[in-house]
Amino acid sequence: MIPVDEVARLVLPTWAGEFDLRAFKGPSGGVYLLFLRGELGDGRGLLTRLHSGCLTGDAIGSLRCECGPQLRLAMQRIAAEGRGALLYAPDHEGRGIGLLAKLMAYQLQDLGHDTVQANRALGLPVDGRDYREAAQALVSVGVRGVRLLTNNPAKVRALREGGVEVEEVVPLQTASHARNHRYLETKRQQLGHLAPGGAPLADAEVSAHDPWNQSSNGHAPDVTPLLGTLRRPEGRPYVLLKYAQTLDGRIATASGDARWISGEPERRVSHALRAACDAVMVGIGTVLQDDPQLTVRMVAGASPIRVVLDSALRVPVGAAVLRPEAVTIVLTTPRSSPADREALRARGVRVEVVAAGPDGVDLHQGLARLEELGIRSLLVEGGARVITSLLRERLVDRVVLALAPMLLGKGTEAVGDLGAAAVGDALRLVEPTRYAAGTDLLIAADLDGRPGRPG
Repeated sequence: MIPVDEVARLVLPTWAGEFDLRAFKGPSGGVYLLFLRGELGDGRGLLTRLHSGCLTGDAIGSLRCECGPQLRLAMQRIAAEGRGALLYAPDHEGRGIGLLAKLMAYQLQDLGHDTVQANRALGLPVDGRDYREAAQALVSVGVRGVRLLTNNPAKVRALREGGVEVEEVVPLQTASHARNHRYLETKRQQLGHLAPGGAPLADAEVSAHDPWNQSSNGHAPDVTPLLGTLRRPEGRPYVLLKYAQTLDGRIATASGDARWISGEPERRVSHALRAACDAVMVGIGTVLQDDPQLTVRMVAGASPIRVVLDSALRVPVGAAVLRPEAVTIVLTTPRSSPADREALRARGVRVEVVAAGPDGVDLHQGLARLEELGIRSLLVEGGARVITSLLRERLVDRVVLALAPMLLGKGTEAVGDLGAAAVGDALRLVEPTRYAAGTDLLIAADLDGRPGRPG
């Protein structure tokens, strides 16, 4: 056993409530912060997270890893249970190689190395963490058995070797992002982690007799197959168009009601798609009709940048999309009031003025501006006018359509006039795949890149 010294004890208020904090220092100089919630009792059955510190992910919100969402999800689950422990190890940065070395490894990953290859190329261990002092910190306060929140089998072995019984492994799956999917896959394939990017989507035919499949069981679904192969179109982001419609092609009733056409499992998939992309975009019509938040709430994951197309700045001051939970960009035109632009900027909203187009904001210029701002993947959720304009201008790379088993009759069509005078003029979707989300059917396909006939 490696002794650790308790150097501080206090109550720390956090966004998840109060925790009793005990700080330890080990013989190696390593620091360990133990956040306890509720009564320890006999020290068994304690819901516990052993979290390796990650400054870039935990504090800055980097999308290159899943650390930040994992930390918040663990705190949320411990707070909900009312009894548990979070042991934070700041010196485990970069799987034990340290912050600067981790950043050097990132540089190699940008050149094509995976996370394992990058560490080896630097002459560093793939995983240099030593958990003995961490285990002793738990033992020293009376922790005997834990239900461990982790996807990492190495942490399970280390705690057992350190004298803490792991009574249950509780997976801590979060929605992956397009920028960290390869990293998560490397951890799964080479380091043995348990599906860190979420549960696989259910095949439509396999789950025909079991519609309430994995996408509805509380875990984040792995929506990577829906994303397709992310390309880098010249001068704009990769555009993924996603919407839910009835079997007769309606996205809302005649009065504009769209809540909820799809079921909860499908909406969970939609939130995972938001978490997978840099930004999510809607038109001002959707904001005025539905007042969406456009954040990630139904799964654990990072909320994207929110983009609103609003040529005349009609967005209400109380709109949910302006709340500070996520960054918001409004694309407008010279038609908008300079005073309204400044009022939004004063609230922390980025306002970008681009040329006007036939349907409001010039979409080519708007997407080009988003690409200049570093947005590489863009999820578009509507409404019908935005969907139609993007399809007509051939600015969509991939379509994800959710079909709900209902008929509305008269209502709002998902897609308007695309100028197709004959069937041969239609926009074609290629290599479609099908998945089940509860009772809804998901169809994902690339938009054929060949230029269509003029409408």
